[in-house]
Amino acid sequence: MKPSLSYTIWFTQRTGSTLLYKAIESTGIAGKPREWFNCPPDLLTTFHKSTHAEVQDYLWPLGSTPNGVFGISHSFYEPHFSQLTETLRKFPACPPTVTQRTEVWKQVFPNHRHIFMSRRNKIRLAVSWWRAIQSGEWHLPVDEPRKQVDLSNAYSFDAINHLYNECSMREAGIQEFFAEGNITPLNIFYEDFVQEYEGTVRKILDYLELDSQSVTVAPPALTKLADAVSEEWVQRFREERQEGWTNRGW
Repeated sequence: MKPSLSYTIWFTQRTGSTLLYKAIESTGIAGKPREWFNCPPDLLTTFHKSTHAEVQDYLWPLGSTPNGVFGISHSFYEPHFSQLTETLRKFPACPPTVTQRTEVWKQVFPNHRHIFMSRRNKIRLAVSWWRAIQSGEWHLPVDEPRKQVDLSNAYSFDAINHLYNECSMREAGIQEFFAEGNITPLNIFYEDFVQEYEGTVRKILDYLELDSQSVTVAPPALTKLADAVSEEWVQRFREERQEGWTNRGW
């Protein structure tokens, strides 16, 4: 059944998006905002359907709660997003004359709203990203033990610097998307979220005009992964990144 309300959580890597979607989903009233499009943009093949109408009808129950709210979490990067947009243009909900990216999103996803999830400290983001790549440990459920991984030789200035730049470019792409459609999103920052976990979830419910007071928000489902190794890499990178600078930022 077609949702009555939908929304996207736009994010870059290592901003707490998985922790957030699990918390939102625990309320039972705000959809299931998972990464439905973190897959090849050929959705017919991905979802084993023969028409885009079938894909559209298949998606609604996947991401919806019984009250008709549909959620998506999406990490913006190219050329994936442009390819995905072209696929969404083939959905029955999108008139064939619509070409603007934000308008396609608006047509396909009913009564749509946007949440932008970011992390203020991009160095810590990039370090967390590289650490996850090296350890293979992207998320740690609270009831699971931590993997023992030797990261003694895993630090790489070039890799962290690349990810530092990449996250900035991805966020620039998201902001251009918002500007294209005159969209003012709800901004959520990782640093605030981890300090005000339940309050952040209720803030999102208020933004979606849902009952934020009577629901229960489950405790955090994931354990923080940053440790002494992460901190060592952060401090090393910030020193190397500013080597020779007269005016330092940090």
